[in-house]
Amino acid sequence: MPHPDVVLLTKADCHLCTAARAAVERVTSSLGLGWTEQSIDADPALREQYAEEIPVVFVDGIQRDFWKIDEARLERVLKKALAA
Repeated sequence: MPHPDVVLLTKADCHLCTAARAAVERVTSSLGLGWTEQSIDADPALREQYAEEIPVVFVDGIQRDFWKIDEARLERVLKKALAA
């Protein structure tokens, strides 16, 4: 069974991104999942689309949260994806 694809969009010098990394790591590691981080700094299209919402967390390509990551919500989404 494939695991959910968790991606965190970030940018340099972002204090909210530091907190988001820790939140995503806590939730994913508690469920035995991995995640990836993608910076918008080198991608003009991503920078244009998400500059005001960073950090952003996606699960299976769907935006699930931004700015302050809600760990309880992320856990619910991931558990639902794992059960599917």
